[in-house]
Amino acid sequence: MSNDINELTTWIEQWAVDRGLHTADPNKQVLKLGEEFGELCEGMAKGKHDQIIDSIGDMYVVLTILALQLGYSIDSCVGMAYEEIKERKGRMKNGVFVKSEDLP
Repeated sequence: MSNDINELTTWIEQWAVDRGLHTADPNKQVLKLGEEFGELCEGMAKGKHDQIIDSIGDMYVVLTILALQLGYSIDSCVGMAYEEIKERKGRMKNGVFVKSEDLP
């Protein structure tokens, strides 16, 4: 198994194309994301580390396919998000990072 995220992403995209998921309804993919998020929440609540790892991976797969269905690449989506946060300032408040513009 490769640990290279770019290679894994390419394999996920090809897996989706091979199964016709790239042209499927993206609204259904969002529902699948909600299902996987629920499993992550359950894993967190119950301290099930294997379930947490599996759920995070499943969510990446679902998001990769959703991006493909919408005509985006997961790389460009993550890149845009990073560009937005890379200079962000803020502080931790009750264990949550709060960006400076949201601080009182």
